Amino acid sequence: MRHTESRLPYKALAVSVAFSLLVVGWGWLKLETHTAERLAVHLFWPLLRLLVFITLGLAVGQTIEATGWTRKLAVVAAPLFRFSHLGDRCSAAFTTSFFSGVAANAMLWEFFKEEKITRRQLFLSNLMNHFPAYFLHLPTTFFIVIPLTGRAGALYFFLTFVALVARTWMVMLFGRWFCQCGSVSPDTAYRVQKPQETDRAKTDVIQAIKQRLPGRIVRIAVYVVPIYTLVFMINAMGGFDAARNWLARFVVTSVLPMESLSVVILSFAAEFTSGFAAAGALMEAGVLTVKQTVIALLAGNIVAFPIRALRHQLPRYMGIFSPAMGLQLLILGQGLRVISLMAVGVMYLFFF
Repeated sequence: MRHTESRLPYKALAVSVAFSLLVVGWGWLKLETHTAERLAVHLFWPLLRLLVFITLGLAVGQTIEATGWTRKLAVVAAPLFRFSHLGDRCSAAFTTSFFSGVAANAMLWEFFKEEKITRRQLFLSNLMNHFPAYFLHLPTTFFIVIPLTGRAGALYFFLTFVALVARTWMVMLFGRWFCQCGSVSPDTAYRVQKPQETDRAKTDVIQAIKQRLPGRIVRIAVYVVPIYTLVFMINAMGGFDAARNWLARFVVTSVLPMESLSVVILSFAAEFTSGFAAAGALMEAGVLTVKQTVIALLAGNIVAFPIRALRHQLPRYMGIFSPAMGLQLLILGQGLRVISLMAVGVMYLFFF
C-alpha cells in the first residue's frame, strides 16, 4: 500500500492546484464579477461536486468489476454487442451508462488499461453509450419541452431520436466490419472464473477500492481542476457567449428566417428552457410555423451542445481518460452528433 501511495503524482497535483489558484487569483484582481460568493457558488462547489461524482462513478465501476457483475450486466445488451463484435465488458459499460455515464466511462478506461479491451473497442463503446445517455436526461427535458412547444417539441424529440438511432446503428456496423475482437458471447465470457474466485472477489472489493481508487482520483484531479478552472474563466470573460452569438448570426443568415433569431439565440443560453418557451410563444402567435420552429430548435441544439460539451464534459472526459484521448472522444462524439442532427434536419426541411 505504501509503495502504491509513493507513486501517486502528488507533485503534479500540487502544481495543478497552484496553477488553478493563480488563475483564480488573476480573475479576482481583473474581473469585478469575481466575488467570493460567485467563486464559491459557480466554481468551487461545482468542481467539488464533479470530483465527488467522478469518485462515486469510479467506485461503482470498480465494484462491478470486482464482484463479477460485469457478466450479469453484459447480458442486457448482449445481442447488440455480439453483432458489433465489441464484447461483454463493453456491453456491461453500456448497461451501466443507463444509470451513470461517469461509472460507464470509468469502466471502459479500466478495461483498456488492463488490456481487456482494445482502443478501438473503447472508442466505439463510448459512442454507443450516447444511446443510454439520451434516455438518462430525457425525463427532465421532455416534460419541459412538450408543454411549451407542443407538436413542434414532439417532432423535435422524434428527429433527435432518429439521429441517435442512425449514428448508433452506424457505430454497430463499423464495429462488425472493422472490430474482429471481443466477440465472445456473455454465456462463455467468464466460465473460466471459478465460484470460489468470485466469492473472494466479493470479499476483497473494499480492499481493491482502497488500493486503486486513491491513485485514480489523484491522477484525475491533476487534469480536472485546472481544466475546469480555465473553462470557468473563459466563460466569465464572455468567451462562450461570444462564440454562441457568432454562431447564431451564421446559422440565422445562412439557414433560418430572421424571425427565428430570438429562438436560436435563446437556445444558446445555458438554460434551454427559455429557448423552448420563446419558440412556443412565437409559434402560437403565428410568427413561426411548426416546421420553422422545429428547424430553429434543431439549429439551437446543434450549435449549443458542442459549446456546452466543452464547458461541462471536457474536464470530465480529460480526467477519466487521458487528456489526449478524452479530447479525441469528445470531438468525435460531438462531431457525429452534429452531423446526424444536420442530416435529419435537412431531410425534414426538404422532404416533409
